[in-house]
Amino acid sequence: MMAFILFGLFFLLVMLRMPIAIALAVSSIAVLFTGSGMFGLELVADIMYSSVSKFTLLAIPFFILAGVIMEQAGISKRLIDFAQSLVGHRKSGIVFVTVLTAIFFAAISGSGPATVAAIGGILVPAMVKSGYKKETAGALVASSGAIGIIIPPSIAFIVFAVVAGDQIPVSIGRLFMAGVIPGLLLGLGFILAAMYVRWKQEKKEGPIEYVMKEKATGEEKLKAFTGALWGLLIPVIILGGIYGGFFTPTEAAVVAVFYGLFVGFFVYRELTIKKLYDILVASSVQTAVVMFIVSAASVYAYIITTEQIARQISEAMLSMSDNPVIILLLVNILLLIAGMFIDAISAYYIFIPILLPIMIAFNVDPTVFGVFMTVNLAIGLFTPPVGLNLFVAAGISKTTIGQISKGVVPFVVSSIIILLIITYIPQISTFLPDLLNIK
Repeated sequence: MMAFILFGLFFLLVMLRMPIAIALAVSSIAVLFTGSGMFGLELVADIMYSSVSKFTLLAIPFFILAGVIMEQAGISKRLIDFAQSLVGHRKSGIVFVTVLTAIFFAAISGSGPATVAAIGGILVPAMVKSGYKKETAGALVASSGAIGIIIPPSIAFIVFAVVAGDQIPVSIGRLFMAGVIPGLLLGLGFILAAMYVRWKQEKKEGPIEYVMKEKATGEEKLKAFTGALWGLLIPVIILGGIYGGFFTPTEAAVVAVFYGLFVGFFVYRELTIKKLYDILVASSVQTAVVMFIVSAASVYAYIITTEQIARQISEAMLSMSDNPVIILLLVNILLLIAGMFIDAISAYYIFIPILLPIMIAFNVDPTVFGVFMTVNLAIGLFTPPVGLNLFVAAGISKTTIGQISKGVVPFVVSSIIILLIITYIPQISTFLPDLLNIK
């Protein structure tokens, strides 16, 4: 009965379009009123406070702030110019530019919606001008933006490590490096999907007149690289500092903020005091939303754990099959469906207590689980009905959610294929961390 109230009420409220954080809080409190008496409402505030007061989570507001600073400092435009100088002259060059820029910016912002907002305003019109339909352009940007939570530094991986750490230690540094190859594979999948869409469109409507840039000279490439260099150095500084032992991921986020301010004020000189005020307000709002979700989800996760709901569900899933192939497939299906309705942070708090014991029972590396779970939830960012990237990209491309949802289908299919490859070939995730001896 308690599990029915907890999950049933939550998904009912989500279907009624109540904000995720409110749905989590309301369903948790409803269970507390009908619970076993193990704990009462007076513990809610303590649980919520303790969940957001962890030192590791301090990285979230700083990475959010760093991402907003980079966007306003003109770094995204310079990254696009650099990508165009490399591949903009090719027939599908604008597709390569979109995915490459998303990967570059993902390594700066650590956020999917932030990546879409930063690159979409420039690249969606450019794709339309190059002969692609608006819904295809918006869908590619929405899909590519999802790489933002996989390529390091990733806010999602930080939250995964914090939540999973209640059961088994998980290294944020190892998760960061494990996300590199899967993120690049997703980018390759999106490029192939976009080329398929172009081929299908040409087959139906005849040859399309593509607007292609002239091939950049060596001097132009060097100039574009020099302009983008300060942005390209950000992930090098962050990851190099973490793996070099100079600072923790939380301290790296602070370094990223000060580096972004330095570049914005003194190198590119596109930041002003007025812009800084707007940046602080925007990042504060985004941080408040994330931390509210974390605090509400922590109460939900606490109930799942203390009332043995997680253990019972885990045992039920384990009893369904002893074949790891089947179990991993069921876990992926569950996470794909969940990602269609709830954000990644909420999903971590809800499902990690349930699924991590199952993964441990089948000797699945927690790092590999973290990667394919995050890829699942990244797909949810551009999957209807509530994919956040879709709403951002629809606004930029001036299309309806229905139109862009239809356009995103080939990208969803390609990403699911990549997801299955990552799931069943764990060495894809562990290769780089093992090569660099990152524990």
